[in-house]
Amino acid sequence: MNPTFRFATSFSLVLAGLFFTGHAAYAQTKLPVKQLSAGMHLIQAEVAANDADRQQGLMLRTKMGTNEGMIFDFGAPAGVCMWMKNTLIPLSVAFIDAEGTIVNIEDMKPQTLESHCAKKVVHYALEMNQGWFKQRNIKPGTKIDGLPLK
Repeated sequence: MNPTFRFATSFSLVLAGLFFTGHAAYAQTKLPVKQLSAGMHLIQAEVAANDADRQQGLMLRTKMGTNEGMIFDFGAPAGVCMWMKNTLIPLSVAFIDAEGTIVNIEDMKPQTLESHCAKKVVHYALEMNQGWFKQRNIKPGTKIDGLPLK
């Protein structure tokens, strides 16, 4: 084997290893957490409050704890749709108005580009493991306490 080819191949594998190791670590990096509640149910929600954090969301995560989630703060009432590009775990999203009331809840399949939209303008979206809301009988009209986030 040509020594130059062996070096290039080894160098490429090292670079690939660094990229994937770093990429996986980035995907698992957690944002600041805020405790929310829905009735007696406590939620440890990572806060995505800027464009970069909202765009990354839960992409590339491989797992999430039972009562963990992510709250997206849009800063002002807005028409909001969510998708699951590069998101590996099935999620349910609750769209929440400025008063903290759930407007609607949608289930989302991993790694799809299907849009899941709020039925009216909302201030927040709360993503939890798929089925979390249904298992706890949390429906539209339920109040999420701990909002606003600031």
